[in-house]
Amino acid sequence: MNKPGISLKITRNLFPDKFDFPSFRRGVKDVITYVLFHEKETIGAVNVLFCNDGKIIGYNKKYLNHDYETDIITFRYDGGDSVESDIIISVETVKRNSLLYKSGFINELYRVVIHGILHLCGYEDGTARQRTAMRKKENYYLKILGIN
Repeated sequence: MNKPGISLKITRNLFPDKFDFPSFRRGVKDVITYVLFHEKETIGAVNVLFCNDGKIIGYNKKYLNHDYETDIITFRYDGGDSVESDIIISVETVKRNSLLYKSGFINELYRVVIHGILHLCGYEDGTARQRTAMRKKENYYLKILGIN
């Protein structure tokens, strides 16, 4: 874990040309802070890595024994009273999903960030009922934050 706060590591070549990285960094940090605050969680150290499919497959194999890509992997560590986490997001999978769901790339990126944060707050998505509840909460935060 890194120092307290929110740390972002972004593989820039995965993003469109002329992508506004400073605005995106601020936006992601604001979203994480907002959701954790409203879910009554305290930030310890939240590290977010935006990477490619190959990298996320490596993490999936190493830590979860899965041999496939996914849009996000969330690891929560025992931070006591605060959230300590590493979040890994495949930008390539998010791009594909944004086309599949016709949601827009930026919208899908923020949805995935919110999804990961909701996992840190105890939300699960293993059953249809849990997925529905999580999607409803994702939509709520996207709307309230003006992303949707």
